[in-house]
Amino acid sequence: MQGDVNLYVICALDSLERGQAAPFTLSRVTDEGETRPFSIFVVRTENDQCVGYVNICPHQGSWLNIGDGRFFSEDGQRLRCGRHKAEFDVETGVCVTGPCVDKMIEPVALVVMDGDVCLCGVKLAEEEISDDDDLDETMEIMIHPG
Repeated sequence: MQGDVNLYVICALDSLERGQAAPFTLSRVTDEGETRPFSIFVVRTENDQCVGYVNICPHQGSWLNIGDGRFFSEDGQRLRCGRHKAEFDVETGVCVTGPCVDKMIEPVALVVMDGDVCLCGVKLAEEEISDDDDLDETMEIMIHPG
């Protein structure tokens, strides 16, 4: 028996350029019903795929874009931790150099639907929605870029 799958619009696909990443701070609902900050980032790869990760380096738990705000290594080929310079494969999230080699950043499930990048597989806290809003299967929520 399958459970309900929630889809949340994160951003328009066109708002991300190929080879770029954007951070988002969301509110995740835990299994206990509590709301917790949930920092993710979405990458639109050079080959036009979208991948997403939780914005936490497995080395010491800091954001990857801490410091200068960039997600990529100097050559733009890998994701990088701004604190300790660990580098990660863009498509797999596996650390290939630095203090946490072979560990990986946690992936988040994304789908692209109707030109929007959507997060699935987690439950997010949603903004209050009035009864006269026209809703479809994809709930649009307020997201504050991180």
